[in-house]
Amino acid sequence: MKHSPYSRFDSHNLILRDELAVDRTLLANERTLLAYLRSAVALVIAGVTIIHFSTESWFWAVGLACIPTGIVTGAVGVARYGRMNKSISLLRRRSKEEIHKSEESDM
Repeated sequence: MKHSPYSRFDSHNLILRDELAVDRTLLANERTLLAYLRSAVALVIAGVTIIHFSTESWFWAVGLACIPTGIVTGAVGVARYGRMNKSISLLRRRSKEEIHKSEESDM
């Protein structure tokens, strides 16, 4: 299995405190995605605005640089969100499977 920073928690059942921590991590991940998207939209809008109102060629170049930078920023944010969301879902699914197994063995 691939080593991750959370691998030491993989084999243990999550208690309520840990479940709440996972929920906070999920919400933080969503806030981070929104920050990436907000920055991406701001860069694209800034680029379009600079191109539209600029009279100097170097301003036009700055505007042209902002647009792909904004698109890349949005793509990076979505990719990071997806990776982290997958890790969180895997951790939560493993925990639920272990809880289910321990309940079945107690019967």
